[in-house]
Amino acid sequence: MSSPLLQTLLTADMAQVDQVIRARLHSEVALVQQVSEYIIHSGGKRLRPALVVLSAKAMGHIGVQHHELAAVVEFIHTATLLHDDVVDASTLRRGRDTANALFGNAASVLVGDFLYSRAFQMMVSLHSMRVMDVLSDATNIIAEGEVLQLMNCNDPDIDEAAYLRVIRYKTAKLFEAAGRLGAIIQGAPRAQEDALGDYGMHLGTAFQIIDDVLDYSGNSEVIGKNVGDDLAEGKPTLPLLFAMKHGTPEQAEIIRNAIKQGDAGRFDEILAIVQGTGALDHARRQAESEADLARNALSTIPDSQYKAALLELSAFAVSREF
Repeated sequence: MSSPLLQTLLTADMAQVDQVIRARLHSEVALVQQVSEYIIHSGGKRLRPALVVLSAKAMGHIGVQHHELAAVVEFIHTATLLHDDVVDASTLRRGRDTANALFGNAASVLVGDFLYSRAFQMMVSLHSMRVMDVLSDATNIIAEGEVLQLMNCNDPDIDEAAYLRVIRYKTAKLFEAAGRLGAIIQGAPRAQEDALGDYGMHLGTAFQIIDDVLDYSGNSEVIGKNVGDDLAEGKPTLPLLFAMKHGTPEQAEIIRNAIKQGDAGRFDEILAIVQGTGALDHARRQAESEADLARNALSTIPDSQYKAALLELSAFAVSREF
């Protein structure tokens, strides 16, 4: 996040969030500590905890509860990454070896469980049933999203609605929760909580669509993962769905077979089809539309530098190259 406004407003708070993360990661079990620190401090964008901070400050929050909540959100997110990489057999994330590649699948799954349970310990310490309600609901829906994605793998016949449902569950739900938390800890009216939740949901959707675009347009060294991973995992993402619909029957069949088999062997050919059909432009327009909805959701939030930062965050979500 290179925006000067975002850096100015977030630097001090995010340093505090990092301190909370490091303190709460402590475990007497050496492997838990080792794997947790490796994945947490591996260079992520920290968008979700940043959203907690900005939402809380936009509502006028002054205390330190938002640091604890931002850490909770990051722990939940990191737990999903540990489990995701095992399910997907991924070897590269954020430009580094995945935890499962370094420490093995068993350690990754179990440390992911540790991070989930530590997140719930932290939630309880805040003594807010509304916080518990939002985060427990989000965690459950994320798990459903993971299963939905698994069911959709190697299936070239899903439609855009099914694709978007996975995104709403798997990715956008935690963004939505992050937005809500800032309003909850400040005791803001439910209408403003819903507004920040809607902002987060649309922001998360835009963010994930761009992630899927970058799998066909990014540079591995820049985006920190192997280009073509989605195809190798048989994931029917938006660029592929659009290319199948708007390409020739022969082109559609090439993509269908690649999705069915989880085969990136013809990636260069499929990339040419995706680019030639305008699929990447279509996906970017979809992401821009979601970012517009995110910005519109903030119309009832009082103007402030933190609201301005949230608007900039929505622009970053769709303009980023990593």
